[in-house]
Amino acid sequence: MKFASLSIVLFALISVSAVPREGLRQRGAPPPRSTPEGLALLHTVQDALGGANRIAAIRDYDEIIRAEAWDAPGMSLGEVRKRTRWMQIPSVLRLDQRGPRGTYVLYLDGGSRTGWELLPDLTSADPFKTTGRRDTLAGGELAFAIAYLEGFELNDWLADRRGYTVTSPRPNVLRIEHEGHANDLTIDPTTRLPVSSAGVSLADPEHPVSAELRFVGWQNVSGVRFATHRINLHSGVKRGEVTTESIRINSGLSQSELARIPTDFLPEIVRR
Repeated sequence: MKFASLSIVLFALISVSAVPREGLRQRGAPPPRSTPEGLALLHTVQDALGGANRIAAIRDYDEIIRAEAWDAPGMSLGEVRKRTRWMQIPSVLRLDQRGPRGTYVLYLDGGSRTGWELLPDLTSADPFKTTGRRDTLAGGELAFAIAYLEGFELNDWLADRRGYTVTSPRPNVLRIEHEGHANDLTIDPTTRLPVSSAGVSLADPEHPVSAELRFVGWQNVSGVRFATHRINLHSGVKRGEVTTESIRINSGLSQSELARIPTDFLPEIVRR
């Protein structure tokens, strides 16, 4: 992969829309089927989030978060701000991140599974620069972007409408599986909202570790609840804490807007 190790860590530690999901089935194995228990649990979660129809009516999504990430020994990697933009039709993802030695821009067209990225400049005296060069998404970075898009929270919330497999392996655990990868959501039995999401982190692709994303704060935006305070744990150790600054839905995003390379080659995030 072209990302340097620190950039991979920053990218993965604050990937709050979805935890990279663990492969559960061997290649060639028949796909599992959704179960009545899984679908019933998903429907209660949809109702708690605001209702499946209201979620499905979200055409586009624009979120800005701030986060702090820590390396394995517990040293801070500094504050990161990240903007995520998503469109349902066409299926498009745009990520803009500003962080020390982790500033990048990424665009993915989910239909064609093609895209580009502006990578962090690890040699500049300014730690918040990109290389200023458009690189085509390929290899592990393309796979990561596709997994990020397909595991985006709005897709998981509508898993039954997306053709994903929905099961419940244990009480109050919702398993959502797609293309051989799965995400286990633990559901609060009282609020019916997700408490955590568990999978395998690929922050270091050579040494995957268990990862858990905990949802500790929620906000109602136009009738739909979104997690706005999250804690990312790797092997039980806190590696990232994320707070949402703003969320906008159905603001009229366009694919041409998201596919545009910024003229200054820097993330499109409003400076504070």
